[in-house]
Amino acid sequence: MTETLDIDHLKQWIGRTIEASDVVTAQLVKGLRATLFLDIGTPKPGDAAPFTTQWCLAQPVAAMDKLGTDGHPARGGFLPPVPLPRRMWAGGECQFLDTIRVDDEVTRSSKILDVNLKTGSTGALCFVNVEHLITTKRGLAIRERQDIVYRDMPTSMAPPAPAPKEIPAAKHQETHYADPVLLFRYSALTFNGHRIHYDRDYVTKVEFYPGLVFHGPLQAALLVEFAAKLKGGKAPAKFSYRGVSPLFDGADFTVNANETADGLEVWTANDKGAPTMKATASW
Repeated sequence: MTETLDIDHLKQWIGRTIEASDVVTAQLVKGLRATLFLDIGTPKPGDAAPFTTQWCLAQPVAAMDKLGTDGHPARGGFLPPVPLPRRMWAGGECQFLDTIRVDDEVTRSSKILDVNLKTGSTGALCFVNVEHLITTKRGLAIRERQDIVYRDMPTSMAPPAPAPKEIPAAKHQETHYADPVLLFRYSALTFNGHRIHYDRDYVTKVEFYPGLVFHGPLQAALLVEFAAKLKGGKAPAKFSYRGVSPLFDGADFTVNANETADGLEVWTANDKGAPTMKATASW
């Protein structure tokens, strides 16, 4: 870490707001459906978009000379300038209130809810919690909390994770391949320049991961769609998720679900069966 982490200074960002708008195009819906292993179809005005389409809309656009070495926009602006170099989407929660549709103009109103400093096995962890309100002309469509974590950069490759002692049994399961093209497509759809998802030299030699990192929101999007499919196509009223271990390209992964008293327990897992993201969905 090259700078002192002044948590009192970072907490001054709590309460800051920003707003952005975008339009849901048929082309975007086709691309996202294809990336989420859904029927592509021929979306028309008024047709339902995938449930997490908001993650593709009105993303920040920075000039090339305003990017950090990791491909993210340089620190500062709406998000607090946390002086820890590795930034990840750790988890969050979505409440689905209305369906986003083709040709909708969607507005995202965002607010910094909290900034907290914790200590983990790898050192300092700074968590930033952001609330997003996603609205259309019909009113509030999605209320969301996004949890972002910042941590220091490793200096060497971590040892491989041990094989899980117990593999959770899934009543419902789909298997897909973590193809680099899949990761590229999702980065393009979300205008995400983070190099860990597409730059193998960077991700293995600078951040010391063993392969390209599968996006957290892509895992969450697949879990939402799988949960909805098991409930007749209806989005959950509430979907809470958290990343538990990185998922990498170059192998199969699974999307899994079991029934619970009020909905579903869903998770993604790597080719060894170890969970990488865990979530609950309730109706």
